[in-house]
Amino acid sequence: MKPVTVSTLSSMKAAGEKIAMLTAYDYSFGHLVDQSGVDVILVGDSLGMVIQGHDTPVPVTVDDCAYHCRCVSRGVERAMIIADLPFGAYQASIEQAWTNSVHLMQAGRAHMVKLEGGELMAETIDHITSRGIPVCGHIGLTPQSVHQLGGFKVQGREPDAAKRLKNDAAAQQEAGASMIVLEAVPASLAKDISESLDIPTIGIGAGVHCDGQVLVLQDMLGIYPKQSPKFSRNFMLDNDDIGAAIEDYVASVKDSRFPAVEHSFK
Repeated sequence: MKPVTVSTLSSMKAAGEKIAMLTAYDYSFGHLVDQSGVDVILVGDSLGMVIQGHDTPVPVTVDDCAYHCRCVSRGVERAMIIADLPFGAYQASIEQAWTNSVHLMQAGRAHMVKLEGGELMAETIDHITSRGIPVCGHIGLTPQSVHQLGGFKVQGREPDAAKRLKNDAAAQQEAGASMIVLEAVPASLAKDISESLDIPTIGIGAGVHCDGQVLVLQDMLGIYPKQSPKFSRNFMLDNDDIGAAIEDYVASVKDSRFPAVEHSFK
């Protein structure tokens, strides 16, 4: 069972094979998610909401992400592990972004780091990737900026906003990003962006035409005590145990059965 690498993901996009990504935050779930066939595990700053109980991911620290990533890494054999650079861990300077990326790789044992922001972060991405750390971008709805955005809202519906997101994606690819998460954008826009890039796109509320999909584990298991977003689906409703639910999620992503129209935006 060969580990998933950046080259693996690039080959999957080229072959038209969908990439299944899911979050995890501890050893037990890391192991189960890995054994269930997920290609990429995201140790996301969503832990601030589903693990720590905050209303947004803003309170999460880089040490929080490193700790949970390290726990997950002990249970994983195949999947690639991506760690979020949380709010305030990379925006101050390129040097800050590099230092905290190194921390997530060394202390957290991550294989890649993820950061939010569009064209503005291109120089930061270039600095990190040119020094040997793979980066996943994240555009559209960027939860760390939820207060500036005025809430968890769909992005890119207006022509000017759609053009900005296309420019953001192109700039991040040019800067060296290995893939990009598209969150809460119209499905047609996500399709255009995905087809325009050589690197994989991972959708969350961005329609079925992205190169892969990601969900928060607690949402897809239906165990988050607050309301889950429209773009999520509770896979436990049709399965008898957690492992089967995760396998169903993976198969649904691979077969393009998820997300369905009701999990997407126009």
